[in-house]
Parts: sequence; C-alpha cells; structure tokens
Amino acid sequence: MSFVVAAPEFVSAAATDLANIGSAISQANAVAAFPTAGVIAAGTDEVSTAIASLFGTHAQAYQALSAQAASFHQQFVQLMNGGAAQYASAEASAQQNLLNAVNAPAETFLDRPLIGNGAAGTAASPNGGAGGLLYGNGGNGYSPTTYGANGGNGGAAGLIGNGGAGGAGATAVFGSGIAGGSGGTGGHGGWLYGTGGTGGAGGICNDVGFNGGNGGAGGNAGLFGNAGAGGNAGYAFHGDLANNVSGGNGGAGGHAGLFGDGGVGGAGGGSNTQPGTGGYGGIGGDGGRGGWLGGTGGTGGHGGDADHAAGVGGNGGNAGLLYGTAGNGGDAGETRGTGATAGSGGNAGLFGTGGAGGAEAYSLGGSGGSGGRGGLLWGAGGSGGDGTGYDSNGGAGGSAGLFGAGGAGADGGAGNGGIFPPTAGGNGGAGGHGGWLFGAGGSGGAGGAATGDGYNAGNGGAGGSAGLFGAGGVGGAGGSNTSGVGSNGGNGGAGGNAVIGPAGAGGTGGDANNLTANGGDGGNGGGGGRSWLIGDGGAGGAGGGGDTAVGNGGNGGAGGMLAGDGGEGGANATTTGLGNGGAGGSGGNAGLIGQGGAGGEASGANSTGGNGGTGGVLSGNGGSGGAITGGPTDSKAGNGGDAGLYGTGGAGGIANGPQGFGGHGGNGGKLIGNGGAGGDTGLDGTGGDGGNGGVIGNGGVGGSSTGGGTGGNGGDAQLVGDGGDGGTPGGRGGTAGKLLGQAGQPG
Repeated sequence: MSFVVAAPEFVSAAATDLANIGSAISQANAVAAFPTAGVIAAGTDEVSTAIASLFGTHAQAYQALSAQAASFHQQFVQLMNGGAAQYASAEASAQQNLLNAVNAPAETFLDRPLIGNGAAGTAASPNGGAGGLLYGNGGNGYSPTTYGANGGNGGAAGLIGNGGAGGAGATAVFGSGIAGGSGGTGGHGGWLYGTGGTGGAGGICNDVGFNGGNGGAGGNAGLFGNAGAGGNAGYAFHGDLANNVSGGNGGAGGHAGLFGDGGVGGAGGGSNTQPGTGGYGGIGGDGGRGGWLGGTGGTGGHGGDADHAAGVGGNGGNAGLLYGTAGNGGDAGETRGTGATAGSGGNAGLFGTGGAGGAEAYSLGGSGGSGGRGGLLWGAGGSGGDGTGYDSNGGAGGSAGLFGAGGAGADGGAGNGGIFPPTAGGNGGAGGHGGWLFGAGGSGGAGGAATGDGYNAGNGGAGGSAGLFGAGGVGGAGGSNTSGVGSNGGNGGAGGNAVIGPAGAGGTGGDANNLTANGGDGGNGGGGGRSWLIGDGGAGGAGGGGDTAVGNGGNGGAGGMLAGDGGEGGANATTTGLGNGGAGGSGGNAGLIGQGGAGGEASGANSTGGNGGTGGVLSGNGGSGGAITGGPTDSKAGNGGDAGLYGTGGAGGIANGPQGFGGHGGNGGKLIGNGGAGGDTGLDGTGGDGGNGGVIGNGGVGGSSTGGGTGGNGGDAQLVGDGGDGGTPGGRGGTAGKLLGQAGQPG
C-alpha cells in the first residue's frame, strides 16, 4: 500500500501561481489579437493580398488554439484548488476524529475534554465550561438580561490556558423591587500557564431602596501568568439614607501563582439621588497578590462616589515574596458629605518598593492611605496618599526593611471656606522609618491650611527615624490660617531621629496673622530629632507668626552620644498684633564630643530667646544664647550653654530693645576653657553676666547696657586665669585665678 504526503497549503499556493500565469497570458493574447488577425496587404496586387490573408488565417487559428488552452488552464487550476480543499478537509476531519478519539474517554470518565475550549455560559447554564485538562481556555460566564440576575462564573482552564471572564450582573430597573445583579467570578488560569479571567461587572440599580450589584472577583493565575482584574461594581441611582443604600462593592483582583502580576481591584459603585441626599459609595476591591516568587501587586479599586458618604478605597496587593513592586492603594470616593479612608499601599517581599497609599478625594474629612512597607532586605517604603479633601489627613509613609528609605508622609487637606461649612485643616502624615541597617527616614507631610473664624490649621507630620546609618526625616510644616479670627496655625512636625547620621529638622509652625483682625496664635515649630550615636541633632523649626501670640521655636535635637553637634533652636516669629512674642527654641546638647546648638532668636514683647546647648562632655563649646531681635521691650535673651571638660562657654544672647535682659554667658570647660561673654542690652536694660572660666581659663566679659541700665558682672577665674571685665555701667569685674591671674575691671 502506497502512502501519499500532501501539504494543502502548498497545493493551494501553486494553483494561485498558475492562475496568475494564465491571467498574464490571456492579457498578452488579447493585446496581440487585433494587429495579428487583421494584417493589411502590402500592395493591391494578388500576391500581397494572398500573403496577408495567409497571415490572418494563421493568427485566427492561433487565437482559437489560445482560447482552448486558456479553458484547459482554467480547468486545471480548478482541479488543483479542489484537490487542495479535499486534502484540507480530509486533514481537518482526521484531526477532529483524532481529537474526538482523545477527548472521548476523558469526557466519559471526567466530564471534561483533554484539549479544547470550554463552552460559553447560557441562560440555562450560566457558568462557563471548563477548558481542556491539557490545553484550552475556560468559557465566559453568561450575562443575563433578567432584572437583578447574577452573572455566570467564568470557566477554569486546565494545564495551559486562560480562565473565562465572569458574566456581568443584570440591571434592576425602576419598580423591579430588586438590587442589581452581582458579576460572576473570573475563571482560574491554567495550572502551569495562563491568565485568570476578569470578574464580571455588577449590575446597575435604578430602583428605590436597593443596592447596586457587586463586581465579581478576578480569577487566580496558574504557576506562570497574570491574575484577572476584579469587576467594577454597579451604581445605585436612587440611594437613600433610610435603607442604607449603597453602590456595590468592587471585586477583588485575583492572585498570581509563582510568577506573575496580581489583578487590579474593581471600582466601588456610586450612589446618589437628584436632591443630593443619597446613600453610600461602595468599597473598592483589594488588589491581588503578586506571584509567590516574583510579581507586582495589583492596584486597589477606587471607592464609590456618593452624596452622603464616600466609599473606602481598596488596598493595594502585596508583591511577590522574592521580588516585585507592591500595588498602590485605591483612591477614596468623592462626596459632598463624609469622606472615607483611601486604600493602603501593599507590602513588598524581600526585594521591592512598597505601594503608595491612595488619595482621599473631594469630601469632608477622611484620610489618605498609608504607604506600604518596602522589601524586607531592600526597598523603599511607599509614600502616603494625599488628603486632598477638606479637613482630610495625609497618609503616613511606609517603612523600609533592612536597606531603603522610608516613604514620605502626605500633605493634609486644606480646610474649606466654599460650598461646604468651614473646617479645620487636615494633619500631615508621618514619614516612614528608614531601613534598619541603612536608610533615611521619610519626610513628614505638611499640615493643611484653614479658612474661616475659629478653625485651626493642620499640624505637620513627624519625620521618620533613620536606620543604623542614615539621616532622619524632616518634619512637615504646620498649616496656616491667615483669614479667620481666633484661628491658630498648625504646629510643625518633629524631626526624625538618627543613630549614625544627622537627625531631621523640625517643621516650621504655621502662621495665624489676619491683617484686619485678631487672627490667633501661630503654630509652634517642631523639635529637631536627636542623633543617638554619631551625628548632629536636627534644628528646631521656626514658630509661626500670629496676631495674639506667636509660635515658639522648636528645640534643637541632641547630638550623638559619641560625637555630634546639638541642633540649633528654632526662632519664633514676629507678632503682627498686640500679643506677646514667643520663645526661641533651646539649642540641643552635644554628647561626648561636639558643639552645643545655638538657641533660637525671639522677637516681640515679653519674648524669650532660647538657651544655648551644652558642649560635649569631653570636648566642645557651649552654644550661644538666642538674641532678641526687632527692639521689643521686657524681653530676655537666651543664656549661653556651658562647655564640657574642654571648651569655651557660649556667649549670652543680645537683647536689642529697651528694658531687656541680656543672656548670661556659659561656663568654660571644667578643666580648660574660657567663660562666655554676657549679652548686651538696650536702653534701661540689664546686661548678662559673663560665664566662669574652667580650672584653667578666663572669665567671660559682662554685657553692657546703653543709657541708664546696668552692666553685667564679669565671670570669675578658678585656678589659673583672668577675671572677666564687668559690663558698663556698673558691672563687677570677675575674680582672678587663685594661683595665677588678674581680676577683671569694673564697668
């Protein structure tokens, strides 16, 4: 028995080529037909006429033969095409027969084929059929038309293939007395390879007192492949408060297997009515987890919009355990009423970045979502979500793992003075912690501004702490209210601490200076962070300006216990009203070795400059005291800080105003060091006393006063050194060293 092998596609291509050749020959014959069949005689003689007739007869015979050849060629081409079709049909039939023979036992015993796609769902059987055990996609779920009916689930794939999509839930019309139908769940992707099916959308509800349909969950993926997205939820167009009517909840995104991305969460459904008093927004679906070994987490679904209360945003999915970026949190819904919390960002695995928190939308209250944690070994924390609504708090930044920077805290939302009632400003989110071994802390978010009488601005968020190596995060600035009466500015956030590295500076306090009325108190500056082992302390934040009182400057942070300077104290602000000035922040103390931080300056009546920080226990100068600026009355400058074992005492601050008090100079090092000079003062003021010298060292000079005041006393020497001169007028000179030295001159 002979065997013939044929490739139908090659036979069909050859027939096409022959047809093209025949077409070209027919065109050439048509062109040559007239000039050859109608030959004109060369002359009028009989010979020429006979020759022309002979050529014409031959041409006509050729044309007749060409027509017969063309007909034969056409029949031959038809036969070849017919043969190719028969070969293809026989081959397809053989394949189908083979497939039927393979699938028959599996369908008999397992009720499922080995190879082939699952059937789509129908009204009688809404769920999609399963794909072949070895290969094939799951069938899509049925989308019904009966009011409020649920969509069918998508069919699962076998070893290789994609899961079927879930069917959409049916709409519920007005008067049907039923909620919108839920969307079907997406089918599972192939166990080895395949994408999960998309969840079906929830049905819309147009009836009074009933909810929108929930979105279906996305299908999970196999070992390799991406998961399906969750279905969006249905809207409730006649939401009301009496029945707690809400839009449907979005479907959760599916999870990946070993490698692949998690599915995106579905959006929550909205809810409103024409009068604007509708119900609640639906919750956004959570994003799916990335693959166990590697993959990106899915983004959380957006919360539903509503007239009364917004829907919560879905959380972002976690990344793969080995590597991958975590999913971002979903935004909260918009509303004219109560705001909601946005979704938190997902966490990373071993390597990867944490997801960003979702934003809080147009609303009253609520908060942005927190950023997710960075990878346990390496990766930055996610940033917090902004509080973009009125009086909304910013989300906190996510922390890092072993290596990585902490996420930044988000800004708080501004207070409202428009279509909503006036509100306070939202607080800024705290910065995330840096990596435990290495990484900077995240910066704190700024507090939101406020408008309207009696409404305070938001506080700034604290900066995140650093790890073992790294800088602390900067504190967020406090918000301001410069238009309301009796309204205070927000406090600045504290700076983040460090272990080996510089600490973060405190945030600036917000202003509350209404130029046409008594605005209120300015916010206090945030304190600077401290460095625990080696590094400089953070500077204190400046206080905010105000009409009734200004904010105090923040204290500087302490320097590292082994080495590092103390941070400078923050200055207070100038009052624009009749109130008292605040205090400048104190300078931070040094540790074992380092300079004390300078005290913050102050201004305004009855204000106080910050004291300088203490120098290092072994070695370091004391910080200078904060000066009084702007010429206010009855204000006291800050004292200089003392030195440690070796070093010079800090100079006392100068009081630039009448009846003020200059700051006292700090004492010199206990073993070796000069005392700091006392601060000068203005008209009818009192100069500061000079600091005492160490065992070896000179006393500091007393501060002087201009016109009718009293000079400060000079500092005393101890064992070896000169006493400090007294300030003019009337300051006493310091005593000389008991072993060697000269006494100071009186002022």
